[in-house]
Amino acid sequence: MRPPLPKKWLTIKTSLALVAASALALMGSACAPTMTHHGYLAHEAKPSVDIKVGDTQATVLDKLGAPSQTSIYKPSEWYYIDQVSMKMTYKQPRVTARSVTVVNFDTTTQTVAAVKTLSLTDGRVLTPNPNKTPTRGRSLTALEQVLGTVGHQRLDNSQDTNPGNNRRRD
Repeated sequence: MRPPLPKKWLTIKTSLALVAASALALMGSACAPTMTHHGYLAHEAKPSVDIKVGDTQATVLDKLGAPSQTSIYKPSEWYYIDQVSMKMTYKQPRVTARSVTVVNFDTTTQTVAAVKTLSLTDGRVLTPNPNKTPTRGRSLTALEQVLGTVGHQRLDNSQDTNPGNNRRRD
């Protein structure tokens, strides 16, 4: 039979296990994602369920509050936008959930005509055009732009052939 381990060994062993467990927990929490919530923040409200066809604008404002956005071309269309993003430590944030509730009002009676809910899967990825817009003239360096007007005379009124130009007249 083996003799029992000294009490000092048990305390060192348990303290090493405690240090290892806390280091592992610290490293694990450093890699945890950060969740951020943007947009419409009604905790108990569900816009697609709470709003029904026939409700007035005042009822919608009471239940949901002011919309996140209204349509530019159609002011009778209100948007309630909600988005959740996840960010890992050194990475770009990634949208994990998006909900857009569109409330259309009848323009004559100011009542809800339709309620539509869009999700992240309904969105489209837009790719910007990589081409550059051409400009007239040549590109100048900063030094050429600063020194380019040195020595140039101001036009007098007799050479002003463009009357729509806002030049100061002496």
